[in-house]
Amino acid sequence: MKIGLSTYSLLGAINKGEMTVLDVVQWIADNGGEHMEIVPYGFTLVDNLELADAVRDKAKEVGIELSNYSMPANFVQETQEEFDKEVARIKEHVDLLHRMGIKHMRHDVTAFTLPPEKITIEWFEKNLHLMVEGSRQIADYAAQYGITTTIENHGQCVQHSDRVQRVVLEVDRPNFKTTVDVGNFLCVDEDPIVGVKKNLPFASLVHFKDFYIRPFDENPGGGKWFTSANGNYLRGSIVGQGDIDIRKIVKLIKDSGYDGNITLEFEGMEECREASKIGMENLRRFWEEV
Repeated sequence: MKIGLSTYSLLGAINKGEMTVLDVVQWIADNGGEHMEIVPYGFTLVDNLELADAVRDKAKEVGIELSNYSMPANFVQETQEEFDKEVARIKEHVDLLHRMGIKHMRHDVTAFTLPPEKITIEWFEKNLHLMVEGSRQIADYAAQYGITTTIENHGQCVQHSDRVQRVVLEVDRPNFKTTVDVGNFLCVDEDPIVGVKKNLPFASLVHFKDFYIRPFDENPGGGKWFTSANGNYLRGSIVGQGDIDIRKIVKLIKDSGYDGNITLEFEGMEECREASKIGMENLRRFWEEV
């Protein structure tokens, strides 16, 4: 088991101009991280190969793995031409991963933000064939490079554990699995412990995040709160300090025999560097305690 950090966790510092992605690589190594997940927000690499090469070389220099690359994607397009264009766009990112030596990728299958009528089971089933076909084409393209592609429980249309499994089983490719995010199940009001237990057998990567949770009829007021599919309130927290039973989930994952990478994601209101460091320390401590 290796603990690492998503670049998304330090997006606050990146957006303020306090850190570059190269600074993030160094920071992770300096603060106990063993790998880094690239989420190209606040910077881009696919159109900046010089920076991509610099990130690859910097990670090698400081001794951490570039463990995963996460990107938005949307296979539910109106026309075949638009669908083909989206597949071609994602293939460019697969080529980038090959250049950088990254062997794991997460892509979405629908737009992240959708209106209520497009997160229903009816809409999901109606458009499942497009999600499956796009994922198959990307998985088959990535296979030549030995890259595993994944769907995460991310975006309310395909966030439930059963819907994630439905896509994985329909795609039916040995290099197509799931990135299990222990917190994201809450966005569709699924118990994180249940979601993790159900999808662990299909997992090739685990994301840890934590949330504060308040019921739909108890508006918590100001701050970075957002609402779940059914109107409950969520706000990111330091991992191990929120309302998710992180210790129990760590035990579930460890007892399952999973020994791959664990990536921390922080998206709360606290200062991002301090919060990320505390979160990684908590995860390591919880893992050692169980």
